[in-house]
Amino acid sequence: MTARVLIIAGSDSGGGAGIQADIKAVTMLGGHAMTAITAITAQNTLGVQGVHPVPTAMVLAQIDSVASDIGVDAVKIGMIGSAETAAAVAERLSQPDLAQAALVFDPVMIATSGSVLADAATIDAFRALLDRAMVATPNLPELEALGGEEAVLAHGCSLLVKGGHAEGETVTDRLLETGEGEVARWEAPRIDTPHSHGTGCTLASAIACGLAQGMPLEPAIARARDFVRLSLLDAPGLGQGHGPMGQQFVRNDGLFTGPALNQITLPANDYAVSVAFYKQMGLKQIVDSPDNGYARFEAANGVTLSIHTGDGAAGGATAYLESGALDAWVAYLARRGVRFDQMPKDEEWGWREARLADPAGNRLCLYQAAEYRRYPPWRI
Repeated sequence: MTARVLIIAGSDSGGGAGIQADIKAVTMLGGHAMTAITAITAQNTLGVQGVHPVPTAMVLAQIDSVASDIGVDAVKIGMIGSAETAAAVAERLSQPDLAQAALVFDPVMIATSGSVLADAATIDAFRALLDRAMVATPNLPELEALGGEEAVLAHGCSLLVKGGHAEGETVTDRLLETGEGEVARWEAPRIDTPHSHGTGCTLASAIACGLAQGMPLEPAIARARDFVRLSLLDAPGLGQGHGPMGQQFVRNDGLFTGPALNQITLPANDYAVSVAFYKQMGLKQIVDSPDNGYARFEAANGVTLSIHTGDGAAGGATAYLESGALDAWVAYLARRGVRFDQMPKDEEWGWREARLADPAGNRLCLYQAAEYRRYPPWRI
């Protein structure tokens, strides 16, 4: 069954954050997004010009409408609108028909532009939502407003401490559990872009979609982080300020277990002639390394084709199959008798690869690359 995700959040007229970002994330990850809108905002990439809260009774009516007919596997809460709505929603989500739905609570308080989206009374009312949540995903200022790590963990929910607001070139996200402390962390280079509006909304909704699809929390977070980073790299550059991300462009990028056919590398005799040929075919060149006799091209759906001249082309074509969980996949195949020429190994170009041949002797490379799949350091 398609994963059903109920999003309780505010509307962003600029399409960068809020309900609009939530719907894009859930849809691109294969879920069905449903909404209970808590507030209507007039905003764009420069800031929030107006906020109109939706009455609590109408928020509850939206929840009742979808829950009674379609059903809910996971819930994501973002901008809640008011203290009254926060308390009422917490009570409604505790009712039998919704009590089993995984809840991801993103305590939205301040927009990327700096506009305040939750008053003190609303922040105080967040306690009831933390009691019901599986995981909370505050940024660092929001975490401070909630009283810090121990204060959030005291509610019994997991806590994903997001490092986007910290200093430094590396962003570190940490998953904490009550009574256990830190159980997982993720580190990645900071992506320097002004087009980051909606990162928190997108991350929380992507996590909720993963939970709705039956993923454990840690893999759901890992996939959601990859999705957010690729959305940042794919941002279309709209607006004059904090622009929206590019969720709509994230396709075929290792956000799955595998296998998925990623690319074919073909031997070539003349580098320049082959490059010209594949450009004429309508493919976009994304790697140009004539000294190595290597070029890579990208199709409109993100799939790539490479050419290689010289010694690197010996043995004919190589097919590349991509996985978001390479080691587990290879271990599964090895237990069933598949022989590998190379077990999973970290390569200098940022991919982790395993190599083997099929029964006819054709070369296969199984690999995991995450964002390096489409955005390696050498990309044109």
